[in-house]
Amino acid sequence: MENIGEAVKKLRKERGYTLKDVSEQVNLSIGYLSQFERGITTIAVEQLVKIADMLGVSANYFFSDHISREEVVTRSYDQKVIRVINQNIYKSLSTHPEGKEMLPKIVEMLPATNNEHVAVYPHEGEEFIYILEGVLTLIIDGSEQQLFPGDSAHYSSSRPHNWANYTNKMVKFIAVHTPIDL
Repeated sequence: MENIGEAVKKLRKERGYTLKDVSEQVNLSIGYLSQFERGITTIAVEQLVKIADMLGVSANYFFSDHISREEVVTRSYDQKVIRVINQNIYKSLSTHPEGKEMLPKIVEMLPATNNEHVAVYPHEGEEFIYILEGVLTLIIDGSEQQLFPGDSAHYSSSRPHNWANYTNKMVKFIAVHTPIDL
């Protein structure tokens, strides 16, 4: 069973931080932090909160069930809204996406406002989308394609692209892309 110190060490290494980086940030000696990560000593909650902030997680992360076992199932009631941008609501389909290579999400896209311009953009990685409800317009390489429930698309994200909802109903789809961007 992984203890809190081991969980801190694992996440610290995943994030690319050294003991020295953490030491300078939270004002604890490298030796003390090393002992904590090896389970030899304990740490004050205030210091754990500072470490968690530095690593980009809440302190609760270290008290979750994932320390003793990695959760592989995300229940529908555990889906968390991770982002709301314009007309899009993004919900994570992964309980603990930290350290993963891809992030599966459900996207709920509200209807566009009249004459809304949809900008396309390229970025690193690849994307896969699968339509659950409604009609999604995929704009890619200067062309528009309508995708209906059951349709999917898989493409390099380096191609200029975006999604649009030109209907008067919500579109719901699964989107998976690499690299992960929480």
